[in-house]
Amino acid sequence: MNKRHTIDSSQLLRRADDLISAASNRYRITVQVANRAKRRRFDDFEGMDDINMKPVMRAIIEMSDELTQPEIIGD
Repeated sequence: MNKRHTIDSSQLLRRADDLISAASNRYRITVQVANRAKRRRFDDFEGMDDINMKPVMRAIIEMSDELTQPEIIGD
């Protein structure tokens, strides 16, 4: 059975807003999210439950979870 992993759109928007507000440069964080999504798109799929989640959504979720690490958002 091929389940589609869904995330609440308001939660995704909140996470994206948290990323942008934590960053000193909106353009830079947008490029970082895009680069991570691009990398993840071509990586091997590790978990079968994340296959149907779009790479950009996955990148936003991962990066918002890593807000405590300054090398992700740092200047």
